[in-house]
Amino acid sequence: MAYTRKIALSIEAERFLFYSDYVNNEDDWPNEAFTKGQQPDGDLGTRMIKAFETAFESNNKVIIIGSDCASLTSEIVQSAFDELDKHDFVIGPAMDGGYYLLGMNKFSPSVFLNINWSTETVFTETIDSFVALNASYAVVDKLSDIDFEEDWEKYGWEI
Repeated sequence: MAYTRKIALSIEAERFLFYSDYVNNEDDWPNEAFTKGQQPDGDLGTRMIKAFETAFESNNKVIIIGSDCASLTSEIVQSAFDELDKHDFVIGPAMDGGYYLLGMNKFSPSVFLNINWSTETVFTETIDSFVALNASYAVVDKLSDIDFEEDWEKYGWEI
């Protein structure tokens, strides 16, 4: 999590942090740098819809990143923000068929519907949702996220 925090803090943007169980204002994520909230109940799509909805209340382009991508760089995140000046969506594919980054320049909750979460088809289903909206999109670097011990051993952070 320290690595993800470092990447988030390196980007000039309003930052949001959504907790799964409860909001911890006494953790290592500075309250002055992150607007903190709690994720709603529901699947991953439902949780991301709420995160985007909240962020779009005060922003005209929003990117969400996972906290489990050891190869993510500030350059990739900045590039994704830049792509939103030219495209409706930006996505960072994960090697397992999902994605580690998703951005949009207008709130489009439909891209989270009818997705088979935690499967190897998440990326392609999401691209299909962009196409169904007749929307433009950019794809940034393909990276690995850390879902299993084997991922950690191959792509994880040093201890």
